[in-house]
Order: sequence, then C-alpha cells, then structure tokens
Amino acid sequence: MVSGIIYRSYRPGDEEGIIALWNACLTGDPVTRLRFRNLVLLDPNFDPEGLRVAEEEGTITGALYAVRRRLPMIGTELEPAHGWITFFGTAPSSRRQGIAKRLLEEAEAFLRSHGRSKVFFSSYAPNYIVPGIDGESYPEGLAFLQAAGFTRNYTAAAMNRSLIDFRVPPDVAELKRQRENEGFTFGAASDSDLVELISFATDVFNPDWGRAIREGLLQRLQTDQILIARDRGKLVGFCLHGGYEGVAERFGPFGVDPSMQGKGLGKILLYDCLALMRAQGLHGAWFLWTGEQSPAGHLYRRAGFQITRRFDIMSKSLH
Repeated sequence: MVSGIIYRSYRPGDEEGIIALWNACLTGDPVTRLRFRNLVLLDPNFDPEGLRVAEEEGTITGALYAVRRRLPMIGTELEPAHGWITFFGTAPSSRRQGIAKRLLEEAEAFLRSHGRSKVFFSSYAPNYIVPGIDGESYPEGLAFLQAAGFTRNYTAAAMNRSLIDFRVPPDVAELKRQRENEGFTFGAASDSDLVELISFATDVFNPDWGRAIREGLLQRLQTDQILIARDRGKLVGFCLHGGYEGVAERFGPFGVDPSMQGKGLGKILLYDCLALMRAQGLHGAWFLWTGEQSPAGHLYRRAGFQITRRFDIMSKSLH
C-alpha cells in the first residue's frame, strides 16, 4: 500500500468498478457489462493475474489488462514471445500519482513471468477493444505509452460510410456482368460453403478471420450475410457483415485471393455487400482496421468510406 492505494489483481466483484472506471476514462470507447463480460472475463485467454487494479478506499481508481495466449488461435501456436495490453485507465481525479506506471510495471512482470519478451498495445486477437491507441482521442494515453518505451509499429485506419444514399454504380454493375460472363459467380453463402470458406479465410488471410466467421455463425451471423465469389467453382473471395459481436453495421472481414487481384472482384463483393446491408434497412457500414494506403484502403475510399479514427499499434521489448 502506498498513499492509501492498494495494487492487486482482479477479484470477483470488481466488474462494476472496472466498468465505471472504463467509461469515465475511455469516453470514446464505452463498454457495457455484457461486452466487458464477453470480451474480457469469458476470453479463453483471461487470467485474473493479468488484470491489474488500483483500489483506494474501496473504489477502483486504475486498471490495466495484460493477456497472453493460453489457447492457440490455430494449431498449437501460442505466440510464446508475445503479450498484449488491451486497455488501461486511471480515474481523472487520481492521475499524476504514478498509478498507471505501477500497474504497467506489474503487468510487464506478469508477462515476463510467463516467458514473454514483447508486449503490444493492442493488436490482440480475438477480443481486442480497439486496434491501438487513438492519439487524437487519448493524447495522455499516447504520451504515457511513449514515455514507457512503446514505439509505433504501424497505423490502422477506422472507416465509416453512410448507406442512406447508397447505390451500386453502373460501372460496377457492368463489371460484375463481365466477370459472370467469364465464369465467375457471386452470391450468398450456404452451409455447404462453410468448411471451405473458413479454411480459405484462415489459410489465405489469418486465423482470426476464420475464427470470426465460425464463432459468428454460432451466434447471430446468418449465411445470407456472407457473400462469396467463385471462379468456375473455386472459392476466390468473400465479404460479410455482422460477424463481430453480432453488430450488423460492422463490415468485414473481407478478402480476395491474391492471385485474383486486379480483376475487380473485391470491388464487386464490396458493393454487393453494401447493397445487401442497405436492403436490410441498415443506415451505415463501419470497420476498425485497415491500412490507410493499402489497396483495400484505397478501395474503401473510392467506395465512399471516410476515415473516422486512426490507431497506432505500438510495442515494447520486455528484455
């Protein structure tokens, strides 16, 4: 105990205090009790020792969550060198007392004790809250990470598009007709597509995409929210919405076989999915993570998406 502050790990019953702190600090990314439960407590990688809290006179005034992989994302891969921090915050009235610094030190010690040599903020899959630190929304948080030795790896862009005025442009409709005449097919997925689709998303892109599709379908995701493209029967692309946390307006994941890029298949799938979302009565489409200057980023911008936030993915050596 220092200055009346107790530093410890999570205990059952801390949930309401952590959520209240979270919503007081992370005002751009509020959380409900249900989301906190699902994304943190029910995460298969959750370890109470990694959720560090500062308590003062019975009130939680600081929290920082560190996690390492205990369940492989795919195969037996546990990423044994890596750990992640997915959120942290100190109550506004308790700042400038070194609380966050102490919580980070304890979290880093926790990760080192499990053999981790590098920690990221906050590119953790599956249950990241945001991809990284939004320095515009949280300048103090960015300054804290930089002072603690974190450096930027890259920046992810979040984008949004209103669907109220959405129409499929004539040139995209014509492109789709051309590709169909060449033997490509585009349509909603069915149960017979799912094994191949999940393998394709996992192997061609990344295991988190395959996991998102599988777990989404076990919850609220419907096959008619998933569009696939085939070239004479071979799966070459997919696009969907509502796959993350059952949020219908959340777009993605979305990918086209790299060997098929340049044919406009991604453009067709993107516009078809946006048209599907609008037909369901949705008024917007958004996602959290793309490279602003990547081919996908340029495609989104041409389709009317606008950047809403930027997140710096940061890391630090624990040696």
